[in-house]
Amino acid sequence: MGQKAASFFHDEKCLWHSGKPHALIFPIGGWVQPPNAAAYAESPDSKRRLKSLMDVSGLTSTLAVSSAPTVEFPDLLRVHTAEYLDRFAALSAREGGEVGMEASFGPGGFDIARLSAGLVSAAVETVLSGVSRNAYALSRPPGHHCLRDQGLGFCLLANIAIAVEKAIAERQLSRVAVIDWDVHHGNGTEAIFYDRPDVFTISLHQDRCFPSDSGSATDRGAGPGEGYNLNIPLLPGGGHQSYVDAMEMIVLSALRRYRPELIVIASGYDANGFDPLSRMMAHSETYRWMMNQVMAVADELCDGRIIVAHEGGYSEAYVPFCGHALIEALAGHRTDVIDPALQMIVAQQPGREFTQLQKSLLAEQARALRLA
Repeated sequence: MGQKAASFFHDEKCLWHSGKPHALIFPIGGWVQPPNAAAYAESPDSKRRLKSLMDVSGLTSTLAVSSAPTVEFPDLLRVHTAEYLDRFAALSAREGGEVGMEASFGPGGFDIARLSAGLVSAAVETVLSGVSRNAYALSRPPGHHCLRDQGLGFCLLANIAIAVEKAIAERQLSRVAVIDWDVHHGNGTEAIFYDRPDVFTISLHQDRCFPSDSGSATDRGAGPGEGYNLNIPLLPGGGHQSYVDAMEMIVLSALRRYRPELIVIASGYDANGFDPLSRMMAHSETYRWMMNQVMAVADELCDGRIIVAHEGGYSEAYVPFCGHALIEALAGHRTDVIDPALQMIVAQQPGREFTQLQKSLLAEQARALRLA
């Protein structure tokens, strides 16, 4: 068999990461009644079911599938402080603990987080070395909220930032674009690269969802990095058309202006219409469409070099269909899978007045950015 267009990085150990017992995002105890099972919102099941759907549909067989080594300390230290890593490792060697708000883990959590970051780093390396045209990392725990010195929002290591810094150091890249369409603001990635022009960070997110005090369109970077951070806060409930308009009016033009050598996507699926932690009403075809648009631009700008890292998404039943549609686009292969909820979500999309309001806000932002 010839070279496969896309690589897929996955390791069962990443699905064994565990947080504290929660009922969704509420710690069990006091007035919070325990669920039938410890239903931590960032559970492994949405990811495991995605991989299972890929297996039974035949999509997995079209991909080059492998695991990856854990990230080494020198690579972690390009992003995280030694104090943070030592504290994380010490807790992990005992019974686990917390390294930030909503950033808990069990015994061995540090090594699992290093493996998750390793999957993303390996995906970047396999694309930059020409082994595959693009790659997907089924990384868990996620990383886009993690700061240099503390975890946050289920994120324990800054997976994408670690992989990007390694690529810059070893491959002498000077222009990397990170597009984050997780429904929550990519505050960690933003903070790590906020004062640098060699990494252009773009975040599309539900306005004031999480963290509620970050993600403003006025936050454009600082010092040498001024103008190299782009936030696109979207009105709750905007659905598929909000993402189409944001991509067409701002993101794709901004990418063409920046001309990246590599594009990395932080792909959370929590903007979907069934997600318990957001209200955006996107669906599986939203993700397929966005992936196809970025692939077309990547073909123009950087020989198609794209890496996708899995981030959030908390509907265990629906995330698999969103991820499957995106990976089909990435692989250039359509299976027989049919999204059973697509028509239901399409029927609930916002009306013309709402979409026109959102479009006018995006047009105003595009003018301010001189993209219109």
